[in-house]
Amino acid sequence: MSHSPLRIVLAQINPLVGDLPGNTELILDAARRAHETWRADLVVVPELALLGYPPEDLLLRSELDARVEAALDDLRERMPPVSLLVGTVLRRDGRLHNAAVLLQDGDTVAEYHKHCLPNYGVFDEKRYFVPGREAAVVTLKGVRCGITICEDVWEPEPARLAARAGAQVLLNINGSPYNAGRTQERLAVLRSRVEENGLPVCYVNLFGGQDELVFDGGSLVVDARGECIARGASFSEDLIPVDATPEGSLVPLRDDPAPLQPLEEIYRALTLGVADYVNKNRFDGAIIGLSGGIDSALTLALAVDALGAERVQGVMMPSRYTAAMSLEDASEQTRRLNVACREISIEPLFEAFLAALADEFTGLPADTTEENIQARCRGVLLMAISNKKRRILLTTGNKSEMAVGYATLYGDMAGGFAPLKDVEKTLVYRLANYRNGLSPVIPQRVLERPPSAELAPDQVDQDSLPPYSELDAILRAYVEDDLPAARIAEQGFARETVDRVIKMVVRNEYKRRQAPPGVRITARAFGRDRRYPITSGYDRT
Repeated sequence: MSHSPLRIVLAQINPLVGDLPGNTELILDAARRAHETWRADLVVVPELALLGYPPEDLLLRSELDARVEAALDDLRERMPPVSLLVGTVLRRDGRLHNAAVLLQDGDTVAEYHKHCLPNYGVFDEKRYFVPGREAAVVTLKGVRCGITICEDVWEPEPARLAARAGAQVLLNINGSPYNAGRTQERLAVLRSRVEENGLPVCYVNLFGGQDELVFDGGSLVVDARGECIARGASFSEDLIPVDATPEGSLVPLRDDPAPLQPLEEIYRALTLGVADYVNKNRFDGAIIGLSGGIDSALTLALAVDALGAERVQGVMMPSRYTAAMSLEDASEQTRRLNVACREISIEPLFEAFLAALADEFTGLPADTTEENIQARCRGVLLMAISNKKRRILLTTGNKSEMAVGYATLYGDMAGGFAPLKDVEKTLVYRLANYRNGLSPVIPQRVLERPPSAELAPDQVDQDSLPPYSELDAILRAYVEDDLPAARIAEQGFARETVDRVIKMVVRNEYKRRQAPPGVRITARAFGRDRRYPITSGYDRT
């Protein structure tokens, strides 16, 4: 008997971790729209979509199992007339699994337990889950669909098991976080599985920000020839329809959104990370300390693009060392972005601190202590405004500064979220130029003048650091690629410079532990990715 094609709709959604009732409504809404818009037979939502990803130690809560089962019951009772493949957690025989369940006609018709549990980088699934062993293949409208979850498709065996069990199409549900270049990595992996097994793959991914992680969506459909025939939008909700024939071939049903260019992709990741952190944590908006420099300028643009100008406030806090052009440039940017801005001098506060500490400092020369006091005056003011107005303080430091400790603890590091935490300084400039290409919101002088903390007379960053083009390359090799000093020096850098940079990185681990979370855009970010001891006698040069 011939069958009409199985219409599969991949649903990119943005769950909130822990919000089982809210995520249930999100899944039901996606299923209804897929049914009404595309007449879907099967709706596929991402990994752990019911609970949100990653749930971390929420998985250890004793009451969680009952709440998950109640949410699944709610889905079964209220789902539209489609089959629904949902990512969830399930406890079976006392063991917790990262699972996918297929719901149909108010019942559960199949379960699959994730085989490959990632335990590297930002992932620590072996802390919580027990791996599955069995394949799961279900027949829908004559098409045999094999189910896998995220990491399962990065290893050969789960897809091989599904193929041996008779699958014609592989359904892969994902919670795959973004880093630059990730789309091409995913596509290469899917093509490897297709080549090994001859099975086309429907790959659906989460989108949204969750603390430091950003999920970019970008769902993919790869046919049996290894060709990408459909893809989801990046950094937004999407429904991606495709027909699967009884012979196992896939047919796309719409035109794809255009792929993003590299800088646009990173900028979109940063704005989504800021928007979801602020909104999911229910802040009224954001506060940013404006220095007139490139970092605060880019942070302000990101905040406005993420939240809207009416929810962002700039604060300028000049001291005796602040150049007039810094105030002019900061003021000009707020005008161009239509952002409210206040100016509060820190000079009275700075003088009061110096007077209070005069006896303690007697006979001691001025040094970075006095510079740090200025930064801490600003931190106190900004945090007070943040508390009073329920607007999160966005810090403006970048990855290069965080790496070498070129920041003041409890000063410019004070705040709730750090949009540029994983953005090296040279990339800050590239992103600022990209944003100005959309509309000129950052004054040209900010892009051209030498960066300075303005905490001492005639101060510029290069007084304390190697040129950023050199610093960033060394940091990339050491922090992201884990190369030893000798190998880094072989790339053409002076060994004494390499050793100096590495020592700064090691010495400032304690600062990074106290930094706010920020958007992860590289494969090796500070925080969840890179974990080194603060107290250590290991010689890393």
